[in-house]
Amino acid sequence: MAGSDMGALALGRAVPSLVRWGVRADADLVYRCLASFGTQRAAEVAADLGLAARRVRAALDELVEVGLVRGETASRGVEDGGWSAVAPAAVVEALRRRALHRVPAAATAGTGRRERGRVPAKLLPDLRATRERIARLVAVERGEHLAMNPERAFSTDTLTIGSAIDADLLGRRVRVRSLGLPPADGDRSSAYTAEFVRLGGEYRLADRLPHKMMVFDRRVALVAVDPLDLERGSWEFTDPAAVESLVALFARQWSGAKDPRRNGVPTVVLTQREKAVVALLADGHTDATAAKQLGMSTRTLTYTLRGLMDRFGVENRFQLGLALGAMRAVTPPGLAAEETADGGER
Repeated sequence: MAGSDMGALALGRAVPSLVRWGVRADADLVYRCLASFGTQRAAEVAADLGLAARRVRAALDELVEVGLVRGETASRGVEDGGWSAVAPAAVVEALRRRALHRVPAAATAGTGRRERGRVPAKLLPDLRATRERIARLVAVERGEHLAMNPERAFSTDTLTIGSAIDADLLGRRVRVRSLGLPPADGDRSSAYTAEFVRLGGEYRLADRLPHKMMVFDRRVALVAVDPLDLERGSWEFTDPAAVESLVALFARQWSGAKDPRRNGVPTVVLTQREKAVVALLADGHTDATAAKQLGMSTRTLTYTLRGLMDRFGVENRFQLGLALGAMRAVTPPGLAAEETADGGER
């Protein structure tokens, strides 16, 4: 693998992203390491990734809880047997099952209704039933409509239906607040978003969102069973305490999100290691020569780059270079010396 960009990139694409399912970045990297290179001890993973041992143990604890790795419980400190990853093909289904159980729990937080049999929710079995219910609820909305959308790309059908709903609501002077993620390359929602804002809608972007949901006049809430497969339907909550919990969840996410019109592109801060890796590769070094110069293993360098790709939501090093350049997160080769000689930025 040393010095081979294609090998590293193919490896990264073969493993599904866990971050989009609410798994922390450290756990995502540890899972990728185990899935890519086989059974390893925690100390070996820490060395490969350049992470502190305590962070690796915390990541393993999280992965054990989700059911994505096998081995001794990290908190026991028993590492002789090593750790192995569940097959990538089974990962998404395991995370879907976890999300299915977390939706009622999020809605009933603080309501005292913890027992599974008493969750005040109705299941809308498929996308058609969900859309029919949305149409009925939108027709009688008068005050406020909240929407949380964790997708990075939308189909033409979804955009057409969504734009019609928002135009109707805003035309009736209903307050509409929408939370989304930065769109993926090629997504066609930018024109829709611009029109939504022009009509008076309020829109913010977050780094990640926990659920796909809508709240209607703070009296009814719909939460997708699986945000990646809307054909699996939605949960409908009408219990006041459950709806209040979901409104509070939306408010927390809204307060931490950014208005792209006012805040612009968020500042990107790279670690010293990330800056050094990117600078050497931009200067023409291979993985092997860059790793040798920085005193790290080739695996560590590869996973440093993979972590950057995940943070920027890109799939290869070419896209990563474009993203870093667009956000001025790194200084192009040779420019730093010129800036120093001139006494400042050009």
